[in-house]
Amino acid sequence: METEYKKLVWTEERSREIFRCPVFSIDEVFSLSPDKESKTFTVMNAPDWVMVIPVLDTPRGRRFVMVRQWRHGARDLSLEFPGGVLEPGEDPAEGAKRELLEETGYMAADLQKIGEFNPNPAIMSNKIHFFVAKNPEKNGEQDLDDDEFVKVESVSAQDVFHKIGSPPYIHALIGSALVLYMQSSASERGYTPDNLQ
Repeated sequence: METEYKKLVWTEERSREIFRCPVFSIDEVFSLSPDKESKTFTVMNAPDWVMVIPVLDTPRGRRFVMVRQWRHGARDLSLEFPGGVLEPGEDPAEGAKRELLEETGYMAADLQKIGEFNPNPAIMSNKIHFFVAKNPEKNGEQDLDDDEFVKVESVSAQDVFHKIGSPPYIHALIGSALVLYMQSSASERGYTPDNLQ
């Protein structure tokens, strides 16, 4: 870490778990500020997630394989890229292949990691890993959990780019996925921020 930023670093003194459910746990974290004041924060712990952008090059143009499902927090339907929670000790690439197959029935022969983010570093400790699956093949049927009701759809990439940020594209992490996808696509074509049009 660069010296000029060290004065921004907090030192965690201790933490204790105050809540646990099947999806996440919450810790109360006691940290020392750069000014040596003790403060208390709340941190949500969850396993890492994966999200896959399945890209199909078709006679109708480039399309994404997406999934439509009910999201309880939003109390609405969301159209998004397939993904989910990593199993304990699971490699992110293997988890991405598994989630893609389970949610869509598509198998990824060509899978590339394009980046990772912390979903909300202010209060969350986990990461989400993003992958692109180029021209995956339909190789089976969905293998959903008992509480999953998911409809697979092939959506025009242009439609997603133009409508992202409005229903049914309400999942914020789709926006992160698209930025990383555009970045990786631009790199492949030799584009830079100066010559992207």
